[in-house]
Amino acid sequence: MSNSAVLVVDDEADIRALIQEILSEEGYGVTVAANAEDARNARGAQKFDLILLDIWMPDTDGITLLREWSDSGDLNCPVVVMSGHGTVDTAVEATRLGAYDFVEKPLSLAKLLRTVEGALDSAGKQSTKARSMLPSLLTPVGRSQLMQALREKVQQYARHDASVLFSGEPGTGRSAFARYMHALSRRSDEPLISVTGASLTDSNVEEQLLGSEQDGEVHMGAFEKAGRGTLLIDELADLNDAAQKILLGVLEDGIFTRIGGRDPVKLEARIVATVSADQETRVERGELRRDLLAHLNVLGLKVPPLREYAEDIPELLTYYVDKFVDSDGLTFRRFTVAAQNRLRNYPWPDNVRELKNLVRRLLLTGTDEDISLEEVETEIKGSTPTDAPLIKQDLLALPLREAREQFERAYLRQQLALCDGKVSQLAKRVGMERTHLYRKLRSLGVDFKSVSAED
Repeated sequence: MSNSAVLVVDDEADIRALIQEILSEEGYGVTVAANAEDARNARGAQKFDLILLDIWMPDTDGITLLREWSDSGDLNCPVVVMSGHGTVDTAVEATRLGAYDFVEKPLSLAKLLRTVEGALDSAGKQSTKARSMLPSLLTPVGRSQLMQALREKVQQYARHDASVLFSGEPGTGRSAFARYMHALSRRSDEPLISVTGASLTDSNVEEQLLGSEQDGEVHMGAFEKAGRGTLLIDELADLNDAAQKILLGVLEDGIFTRIGGRDPVKLEARIVATVSADQETRVERGELRRDLLAHLNVLGLKVPPLREYAEDIPELLTYYVDKFVDSDGLTFRRFTVAAQNRLRNYPWPDNVRELKNLVRRLLLTGTDEDISLEEVETEIKGSTPTDAPLIKQDLLALPLREAREQFERAYLRQQLALCDGKVSQLAKRVGMERTHLYRKLRSLGVDFKSVSAED
């Protein structure tokens, strides 16, 4: 049995009581504090061997309190940070300030006890275990079967060194999955260098990727900066021809030479990349090299659009509310059930990026604590272009007649494209008499001028 003294700082009475009960049964002496002021007073009255510190508190947040103790030189015991939704910035700052580890809410009691034991065994010294905070905070949000399977696949890929190609629509979080994989890998102590494809031009591509040397002075490029870590090429389709050629050559040879240099440099970094979902179309148009894709797609992972795991939207909304309250100091607001249900049925053409921006706007512009259905409708009204693919159309934003016309127009346009503009084939495909179909196309304003002679 342990007689170590533990201070639990959390503004939720139920959590304080639960932790106090569990730790007391294990023989720990537990003191609880509901806010930062109570925590200061408790530490002034007693010496503790461990502090469990919540991030979210009404008077002073946990990171500010941790910084206060660290700056004053008064942090003489390990601190374990607790939070329902942390951010990468929070993890980095907490680690810098001396936090030992991170425990996610809802609490796993088994993990809590293991963490408490490990922290006390550290004898108040910051442990390398603090690195474990980053994978936890980088973990993509979502409890759906789809997201669980995706996380498992990333965890599997993290154990290997082969190149990985993350494909998907813009805004789906492809680069976030790449960062998560790096944090889980054996390379996590090494750099993660990200290069945006569009930032490489004909004039800078060689120096940016390969680096240069002159008169013995070396300027490292992205391949070398990544060292034994990970180099992320964000959006392959934005790479110009020169960049694609250089990348392919380095992948094939495993070495590169700096501009102005003579000696080859070995490529030691793992190369991962993101690419848009229409990669095959880009290849056919000559915008993307097929051989480059083949080299990078040793391990492939498709990141799905948000509309395919809509059941996770309420959790994502909560996550980003907490994130912006924590990182930007915005006022907390909560989505009503009606607002959440509406957003579960919204098509999210710009995916998670759009959801994130929506939450930020609602926190910045709203005043009531509750985010209503009407407020959400105002924000998303007209945000989906009428010529967007059918699957991305927000039909719930329209009256019934307009929604029906919008559906029919998008449906027939896309079916007509599949039939190469041939109305006769379209009539068979959709099960309509051809004369009636012509009238329908005209009434909806669907262009069918490229009709073949057989029509």
